[in-house]
Amino acid sequence: MLTKRIIPCIDVDVDEDGTPAVYTGVNFEDLEYTGDPVAMAKAYNESGADEFVFLDITASADGRETMLSVVEQVADEVFIPLTVGGGIRTVEDIRETLRAGADKVSITTGALERPELINEGARAFGSQCIVISVDARRRYDEDGDHIVEIDGEPCWFECTKKGGREGTGIDAVTWASEAESRGAGELFVNSIDADGTKDGYDIPLMRAITDAVDTPVIASSGCGGPEDMYEVFTEADADAGLAASIFHFGEYSIEETKAYLADRGVPVRR
Repeated sequence: MLTKRIIPCIDVDVDEDGTPAVYTGVNFEDLEYTGDPVAMAKAYNESGADEFVFLDITASADGRETMLSVVEQVADEVFIPLTVGGGIRTVEDIRETLRAGADKVSITTGALERPELINEGARAFGSQCIVISVDARRRYDEDGDHIVEIDGEPCWFECTKKGGREGTGIDAVTWASEAESRGAGELFVNSIDADGTKDGYDIPLMRAITDAVDTPVIASSGCGGPEDMYEVFTEADADAGLAASIFHFGEYSIEETKAYLADRGVPVRR
């Protein structure tokens, strides 16, 4: 049985002085300064994390390129698989990000606006490098392709873009299946509704997508502790659990999280 992966993530922006910094927020808003990206990357590399994710959280919204110089510094400190996302819209963007030290790129807005980018990236660099990030929010109506019932109400999941700032009208489950067919090697599924709440992952969202695809799924947004990872692994069959706040602020360590899961029969790398 494949081991489940535990992945810390940092959301990076620039502060008022133009210095890159890690921020943590709720529902992609109300961002709070959390730390230095390079120092945090080094600490997570030494903590037993299976992989590491670096997201330039305003690159797509502001039209900026990913902070490649910071990526290079992070890559120098990280010797586990590194995924980098933010503002990636072209094959050249993918190439530059991989050259800076990333092992994989995470693409959201660029792929939604031009799905052919997935095919092009997979052909040029291999599917294993292409992670499609699905930033989904709940819609309580019947306008989507895949309707689930939540608390007695019909619901579907809409893809958003530009860091969750814009809706697209695209059903997230339909999009996940298309991304897989175009060559995505992994899906990074974020819940806009659960982001930063620590109330647990959006299990209906995660289950809807894992049921629809064979591509590995990273569950993101809402993790409040190891019990939430246990739930998303056992109830939604996610392949990896991503978390930020619980690790950033020392509420739980990677080691504690893995021990909790292992004690309950979830296969993890120790």
